[in-house]
Amino acid sequence: MNMKQKANTQSLFRFWKMIQPEHRFFYGLFLCSLIGNLLIVSMPMIMGIGIDQLLARIKDVGISQLSFADIREVLLFPVLLLVLCSTFSSITSFIQERTMASLSERITLRVRKEMTKKFKKLPMSFFDHHQVGDIISRTTTGLNQLSQVLLTGINQFFTSIVTILAAGAMLFYIDIKLSFLVLLLIGISSFMTTKIANKNKHISDQNQYELGELNNQMEEILAGNLVIKTFNQQEQAEQTIQEVSKKQSQAFLRAQFMNFAIYPAIRFINQLAFILSAVMGAFLVLSGGITIGFLQAYLQYINQISEPISTASYVINSIQSAMAAIDRIFDILDEPEESPDKTETAMLTEPKGKVAFKNVQFGYSPNQLLMKQVSFSVKPKQTIAIVGPTGAGKTTLVNLLMRFYAINKGKIEFDDIDITRLSRGELRRCFGMVLQNTWLFEGSIADNIAYGKMDASREEIIHAAKIAQCDHFIRTLPNGYDTLISSENGTLSQGQQQLLTIARVILADPPVVILDEATSSVDTRTEALIQQAMDAVTQNRTSFVIAHRLSTIEKADMILVMKNGDIIEKGTHDELLQAPTLYANLYNSQFQTA
Repeated sequence: MNMKQKANTQSLFRFWKMIQPEHRFFYGLFLCSLIGNLLIVSMPMIMGIGIDQLLARIKDVGISQLSFADIREVLLFPVLLLVLCSTFSSITSFIQERTMASLSERITLRVRKEMTKKFKKLPMSFFDHHQVGDIISRTTTGLNQLSQVLLTGINQFFTSIVTILAAGAMLFYIDIKLSFLVLLLIGISSFMTTKIANKNKHISDQNQYELGELNNQMEEILAGNLVIKTFNQQEQAEQTIQEVSKKQSQAFLRAQFMNFAIYPAIRFINQLAFILSAVMGAFLVLSGGITIGFLQAYLQYINQISEPISTASYVINSIQSAMAAIDRIFDILDEPEESPDKTETAMLTEPKGKVAFKNVQFGYSPNQLLMKQVSFSVKPKQTIAIVGPTGAGKTTLVNLLMRFYAINKGKIEFDDIDITRLSRGELRRCFGMVLQNTWLFEGSIADNIAYGKMDASREEIIHAAKIAQCDHFIRTLPNGYDTLISSENGTLSQGQQQLLTIARVILADPPVVILDEATSSVDTRTEALIQQAMDAVTQNRTSFVIAHRLSTIEKADMILVMKNGDIIEKGTHDELLQAPTLYANLYNSQFQTA
């Protein structure tokens, strides 16, 4: 067994272990399949015995003397057996189909729950390195493909295996020598199935990859539609999508060809087996080696085996395609998780908002440090401004404070407690964030404001909206606070969305707020409103303000100037302006530009 086959086997066993609670249903399905298909396999033999008995009666009395009573006497019992076998096999088939439809959804739901639980435990670095379109492709398209294989494939596979074994046993019972020829042809079919299935796994992997790339491009172009039209790049965007679509289409066609090409190839071999068996069986009948009834039973068994072999070949091929989806799902489930919270964590009964960085080192990769030696302390209710050129590490600093990333060395304290001694949930309850890129969820305005405090009353929501300077425009909307919105439906302007996110933080009432360039993408009038709302949200709270407009942070208690990941200057506005500092250069350049 080569490495690839070993990996496929391990993935199958792992998937089987994952769906352990559903195992009893599979065993029940196998039992139904066994009973139903044994009944079907017995039918040609019952017919063969009936035919031979009828021919024997004709030989005894002559065709001219054969009466209806003779036919009834000979065929009544075989016909009743056939009806009973057909009825009970149909019942077991119905149970199989019904159970498998339910089982397929149960398994899909279980896998989806496992992935959802995994997403909650994955660090931010995972989302930094994986495109959203690819993740969506794995969790939707891949799972749907898996569901289809479970719904149709497994049931057919059970049926095929039982039929092949039972009908094969009957073939050898009827004539051993003739059956060796059929066995040889079955061996050829199995060899072809294995070869094509292994090839199909590789092609299916490529198809899944190209599908993820297509989803990424579609998401990027739809989200950036405004920018594309602004720069007249519609043709370039269309060309990009056409190229990616063509690659995906070609990969899909190759996968479909391999998926369906096996069926006619196997059927041709099976038909060849039937023809040879019919010719050789005819000679056996003429020589007295076999009866006509047993010959017709033998030929029926050839058909019974040939169809399941074709079906099993197709199902094995489909399972190989599904294996590509399973592997991509396991790739996510195997991602390293966030380090778990300590068993005994500290509690913050009355958080004050005191923060200290002590000799902190951090890098997104162990070999490349972004922060080499960061130290500063913040008293409760102070306002700390963080400035510096793009890529200086300003946002990274506050992300470390909220434990979105683990530091390499040093210590970060909140209220004199090492933040690693606090659970992530306990720590993050003490923070409210207003980001440069606002994000509103699909729902009412009231629900979006109350996102940080889900049990808030309508009066509390309105009070927070008034403080955040957004009550007046909310009341002009058709349904007021019950107006349905999202970040992408265009109902609200960028500035209005920003005011709602500030109202969300005010309602949550955390002891520490983080404002990440909250006024960077709005007009001057809206900036004044946002600044007023920001003054309200920072009042009596520890505040970290990341700003590129330095005029908005002149009153900060301390300004941290960052460059290349480290703090190179710190002090008040007046202190930093009195020396030849980077802050003074940045401030004066902005003032001169203004």
